Amino acid sequence: MRRILPMRTRRWLKVLWRLQYHPLLSQTNSNRLRRVTPISREFGFERGQPIDRYYIEDFLARQAEDIRGCVLEISDDPYTRKYGGSRVKSSDVLDIVEDNPRATIVADLTSAEHVPSNAFDCIICTQTLQFIYNVRSAIQTLHRALRPGGVLLVTVPGISQIGPDEGSDYWCWAFTIFSVRRLFEESFPTTNLRVESHGNVLAAISFLHGLAAEELRQEELEYHDPYYQLLITLRAVKPKST
Repeated sequence: MRRILPMRTRRWLKVLWRLQYHPLLSQTNSNRLRRVTPISREFGFERGQPIDRYYIEDFLARQAEDIRGCVLEISDDPYTRKYGGSRVKSSDVLDIVEDNPRATIVADLTSAEHVPSNAFDCIICTQTLQFIYNVRSAIQTLHRALRPGGVLLVTVPGISQIGPDEGSDYWCWAFTIFSVRRLFEESFPTTNLRVESHGNVLAAISFLHGLAAEELRQEELEYHDPYYQLLITLRAVKPKST
């Protein structure tokens, strides 16, 4: 057709196709998402790796050198073991729940006077702060527990569903780069903070539906759109002079 038809005719046919056929294709695609219930309410765990976990583990893998010495992790210590390896001298687990068999410290981060000060070279706090109403006090405790020069690695949800388990009753917050930076600037120097967002519109829609990371291509997961902040990550360093 390019050889036979003149340029003006080809342009006219292209516009006609968009007007008459493309909306039908778009409507067909949108109908696949025209549902009031998600594909999975389990964040995609039963389908593979949840999309937010893809970003969390990518962040921790890039910060693996920070996970060393005396390490504290919240609720359990899988990331300490996975990314710290032989660099970890001692590993502690903090949980508010007394019957957690892995917890070595039972405490509420908002009122944890018995958590030791200046004790940890690294603290890993993933997907925790959204459950804490008094988030400022929790951040102050995390700062106090770090040794001077210690590193705090934090992840928090941005665009997210609320989990169907019992923890959903205590889900308080969703975050943005701006809110995370402002909150942590109250305890850490701005120059010691690195805050990043992860995700895009496709990743966000897929995550809200409970699809797994394996159901998206890597380039789709890694495309960054700052207007769709699915997950926020933070690396904060406690000044050595403190």
